[in-house]
Amino acid sequence: MSLINISNLTFAYEGSYDPIFTDVSFQIDTDWKLGFCGRNGRGKTTFLKLLMGQYEYSGTISASADFEYFPFAVDDPSQATGDILAVIAPKAEIWEIQREFSKLAMGEAVLSRPFETLSNGEQTKALLAGLFLRENAFLLIDEPTNHLDMAARETVARYLNRKTGFILVSHDRAFLDNCVDHVLSINRTTIEIQSGNFSSWFRNKELQDEYELAENERLKKDITRLTTTVREKAAWSSKAEDRKIGFDPRKTEKTIGRRAQEGAKSKSMMKRAKAIEGRQNTAIAEKSKLLNNIETAEELKIHPLPYHNSRLLSLDNIGISYGGREVVRDLSFTLEQGERLALVGGNGSGKSSILKLICGEDIPHTGQVSIGSRLLISYVPQDASCLTGDLRAYAKQHQIDETLFKAILRKLDFSRTHFEKNMGDYSAGQKKKVLLARSLCQEAHVYVWDEPLNYIDVLSRVQIEELIIAYQPTMLFVEHDRAFCDTVATEVLAL
Repeated sequence: MSLINISNLTFAYEGSYDPIFTDVSFQIDTDWKLGFCGRNGRGKTTFLKLLMGQYEYSGTISASADFEYFPFAVDDPSQATGDILAVIAPKAEIWEIQREFSKLAMGEAVLSRPFETLSNGEQTKALLAGLFLRENAFLLIDEPTNHLDMAARETVARYLNRKTGFILVSHDRAFLDNCVDHVLSINRTTIEIQSGNFSSWFRNKELQDEYELAENERLKKDITRLTTTVREKAAWSSKAEDRKIGFDPRKTEKTIGRRAQEGAKSKSMMKRAKAIEGRQNTAIAEKSKLLNNIETAEELKIHPLPYHNSRLLSLDNIGISYGGREVVRDLSFTLEQGERLALVGGNGSGKSSILKLICGEDIPHTGQVSIGSRLLISYVPQDASCLTGDLRAYAKQHQIDETLFKAILRKLDFSRTHFEKNMGDYSAGQKKKVLLARSLCQEAHVYVWDEPLNYIDVLSRVQIEELIIAYQPTMLFVEHDRAFCDTVATEVLAL
């Protein structure tokens, strides 16, 4: 066991007025299995790259372990997978690699195959096996689940649960619950570490938020009451002071010592007013410490259109092949109005091809695709990496209301400064939110979403779940987040 010490870490990108981190300090135990959470754009990947020494920063980062970043960059993917692993972990014996492969449900034959011929899931597993075989390595694992189907996610979660010494960035709730024992979270104003899995951290956060909101309401009432009281006491004190000074006691009062009595009363009233004002300032100071880390997750809206027929589309005996390999065979299903159909299956099983086919792309196929007359489809593609340019031009290009588009992005935790940036500079999660916000602006009979949650933070996932449950749009979607599918799907079709 050793410690990774982060002390007074401050970092901002060149030309940016907003620092990503300001005077941050905490410790990490190298034996922890650490889940790393936070909303998109908060700096999770940036922090991992700071640990790797890729950016200049102020403050100190000290560690006795070597940091290794996942995904590992493969310079020549045409090489055999075994040769690539020999570079990653040069001291590992072949039997050790085979042992790791066995834990990841991969056969020995994968070692002789060119790396580029492996599926995305197989590549993820192979690189994780190699990196965990490196000596004295503390792994920085950045969103591995985005290329894993449900079965592969469960396999990798079991694998990671047997390991120690890593930071894992992921927004898949079930995945995190199955493989971490601590959670590092980037909040709005702080960074904190808690022991436990994601669910325990999330519940603690909900309890803390509930406490702070209740305490905030109590202090608001106290401040209002104290403000009224201090004004009353000050007025009474001022009145007593006027009575002390503004009359001749020998002419208007029988008691010669009345001036002293009025002076004492004035002093007492002023003292009480000052004491109440002090309590008021204390309450204001305590109130200012609250709500700094409460995440806003405003309600989203969608605009589903009713269709004149109960059946929107159907596929009959569909077959799809690539390079002579059949990926879809004799697939038939219908989508009825009000249904939310989830397509699930392994990587390469043709899920995305089916969605593209329904959306009108030229996908070579056999069988019959029947789409309802004048059916309006809103499509969210899987890949958002090509987004570039400004939001205004994007809204105009897609003929959506710019004000509504930006209002949805604000609800998805975009700051106003992001509206002025080029989309090419957005994080992967922010780009995906742009695609989702565009779809939410569109009136449609059916919403076809291809892995909409890739890179999307947990709070935004919850917002989207609540949106779908509230408005119940007709949907056809592909998603590997089991919690999301269990919550929103009315039917599941396994390929």
